[in-house]
Amino acid sequence: MRRYFVLPAGDGKFFITEKTPFYIVEDLRFAFGQIETELVDEETFNEKMEDYISSLESRLEDGEEVEEAVFEDLLAGSDAPVIRLLNTIFLKAIKVGASDIHFEPYEREVIVKYRLDGVLHEVTKIPLSGYSRVVSRVKVISRLNVAEKRLPQDGRIKVKIGKKQIDMRVSTLPTVFGERIVIRLLDRSHRMLTLRELGFSDRDYAVFEDIITKPHGLILVTGPTGSGKTTTLYAAIQKIWTPEKNILTVEDPVEYQMEGINQVQVNPSIGLTFAAGLRSILRQDPDVIMIGEIRDLETAEIAVRASMTGHLVLSTLHTNDAPSSVARLTDMGVEPFLVASSLECVLAQRLVRRVCPDCAFDYRPTEEEVETIRRVLGDVAVGNLKKGKGCEKCLGTGYRGRIAIYQVMKIDEEMRAVISRTSDTEKIRRLARDKGMRTLLEDGMEKVVAGITTVEEVLQVARD
Repeated sequence: MRRYFVLPAGDGKFFITEKTPFYIVEDLRFAFGQIETELVDEETFNEKMEDYISSLESRLEDGEEVEEAVFEDLLAGSDAPVIRLLNTIFLKAIKVGASDIHFEPYEREVIVKYRLDGVLHEVTKIPLSGYSRVVSRVKVISRLNVAEKRLPQDGRIKVKIGKKQIDMRVSTLPTVFGERIVIRLLDRSHRMLTLRELGFSDRDYAVFEDIITKPHGLILVTGPTGSGKTTTLYAAIQKIWTPEKNILTVEDPVEYQMEGINQVQVNPSIGLTFAAGLRSILRQDPDVIMIGEIRDLETAEIAVRASMTGHLVLSTLHTNDAPSSVARLTDMGVEPFLVASSLECVLAQRLVRRVCPDCAFDYRPTEEEVETIRRVLGDVAVGNLKKGKGCEKCLGTGYRGRIAIYQVMKIDEEMRAVISRTSDTEKIRRLARDKGMRTLLEDGMEKVVAGITTVEEVLQVARD
C-alpha cells in the first residue's frame, strides 16, 4: 500500500509529518522554489488526506477533469529508485526550461540529455542494467504497451505541478541497445509571446502588422522544424483577435489553447486531416483561419481558394527563405496565377540564442567578427559586442532564451505579375531585394550589433 508523506495545501504550502523524507521536501523546493511546510501529527495528516481525496472525488462527480499526475509519487514518498530518478530528471528539466528530454541507450550506459534553447546538453548517465525499469515506468505513466519493445510508440502525460500545467509527449524508438525515449515538454502555464516581443525590427513589424489586419489573403510563415513558426502565428492571431471576429484553427498538435479561438486537433486515424478539417471550418463562417502546416496539394488549394473568397488565411510551410515559398507551392501543383492572386506576405524565420543577461559582458570584437558584420551590413560602426561568461542560470553556455530573426517579403502588384509568369526563386528574390526585403543574415547581424546575440550564433542558422 502506498504511503503518503506530503500533502498539498494550496498557495505553495504543503503538510508534512516527522516521517517525511528530507529528499522529498528538497525535490518540491527544486520544482516550486520557495515553499512553506507545516509539520502536523499523523492523525491530523490522515484527516487532511481524507478531505483531499473526497474533494477530488466530488470534482470528478461534477464532471470536472482532474489530470493524472506523473509526480503523484513525489507526494507519495515512494522509495522506488526508478521513480525517484525519473521525478528528479523531470523536475530539473522543468526548472531549467528544457523543451525536450532524451534518453539515449548505448552499449554500456544510457545518456540523458536536455534540449535547452535548441541545443542538447548531457545532464546525467544511467547504467544500462537498470534502464529497462526506466522504460517500463515511462510507458506505464504515458499509457503505452509495456510488453511491446519491437515497435515505436507514442503517448502523452498530462501533469499539474502547483500552478504549472505540463503536457509531456512521449516517443519511443527501438534501437540496438534498447528503446530510445524522447519526451517533449509543453508548459501550458507559460504566457504566450506578443507580436512585439518576438524580435521584429521596427520596419518589419510595421509591414507585418499592416498585412495581418487585411480582411483576406494568404500569409505564410516559413522555416525548418523548431524555428518558432507556430509561436509567430499564435502571436499574430492574438494581435488581430476581437470578439467580433470568428477565428478558427486546424493544428497538429494544438500546442497552446487560446481563449476566444476555436481550435481543431488533426486526427488522421479517423480521417480528420488538415484538408478535411479545413473543408469543415469553411462551413463554420470563419473570418480568419489558421492552418498548422500546408503539407499537400489538397490543403494548399483549399487554403489558396479560401483566401480568395474573403478569408484571411495564415499557415506555415517548410522552405529555406521567403522567396522559395512560391516555388514550393507551384511544385505542389498550385497554379502560379492562384499563388500570385492569393499571397499577401511570406515570413521566413530562424531562432537564435540570446546572450545570458546574468553573465553578459562587453568585449572588443575581433577583426574577423568586424569583417563578417560589415560584409553583411556594409560599412557600419561596430563598437563593443556582448557575450556570456557562462553561469548557473544558463548551464554554463553563456546563452539563455531565444529570439527570432526574420525575413519579410511583402507581395505587391509588381511581384504578383512576376509570380504569375514564373516561379523562378532567384528572379523573385532579386525583385524582393530591390523593394527593400532584408535577408535573415542581415536581421541577425543587426541583433549582434545591438548586443542581443553573437556572430557565431547567427552564422549557425543563417548564411548568404
